[in-house]
Amino acid sequence: MNIRGVWALYSFEMQRTWRTLWQSIVTPVITTVLYFVVFGSAIGSRMEDIGGVDYGAFIVPGLMMLSLLTQSISNASFGIYFPKFSGTVYEMLSAPMSPIELVMGYVGAAATKSILLGLIILATATLFVDVRIEYPLAMVFFLILTAVTFSLFGFIIGIWADGFEQLSFIPMLIVTPLTFLGGAFYSINMLPDPWRTISLFNPVVYLVSGFRWSFYGEGDVTIGLSLGITAVFLFACLGAIIWIFRTGYRLKE
Repeated sequence: MNIRGVWALYSFEMQRTWRTLWQSIVTPVITTVLYFVVFGSAIGSRMEDIGGVDYGAFIVPGLMMLSLLTQSISNASFGIYFPKFSGTVYEMLSAPMSPIELVMGYVGAAATKSILLGLIILATATLFVDVRIEYPLAMVFFLILTAVTFSLFGFIIGIWADGFEQLSFIPMLIVTPLTFLGGAFYSINMLPDPWRTISLFNPVVYLVSGFRWSFYGEGDVTIGLSLGITAVFLFACLGAIIWIFRTGYRLKE
């Protein structure tokens, strides 16, 4: 294992975060604060508790998941796309680093940034609502698992993308709507049939439900099913990345 090479790549990607601190950290936090003001205060004050949880506290896991998914994908996709755009990807492919080491450097940095952002949003949420975490270890596990999984997904998008427009296409036009429709701001049990059944085909439902379970001990689906769906997507992303490096898809073109 080329630890020095992985660390160099990881450090370089992390330094890019500090150079773009406003875009990477400050902007998502401000956006989350606005969500709390609109949904938590303006709307939440007129809503009943959901499952015995105040509405303002109920949306905290969903807001964290919304930021976690979009930022994981964006960080990882831009990280690998820019070397393709500038042509320096060939230097990395010829470096004494294996594909798994390259992925560890890029995905590790993207996941770290997303986890830090998620924790900052959680700390910000405590200023507005009373947040309790019944299973803190499970919460951290879900946070790491989701960040790594969607950073791998973002890595795939960065390799697939032919332009900057495609980098933002999937996070903004697919992932964000699926998150809003995946129970981030409501419980799918509140939906009438057949909409509740249709919602179960949304994979984000299982992510939000599992993450909310770690906070309040309740979710829209069982915790085992949430973990299973997330694990399936994780291994699917790993399989796609293995195929990309074996075939050189859009890396050696």
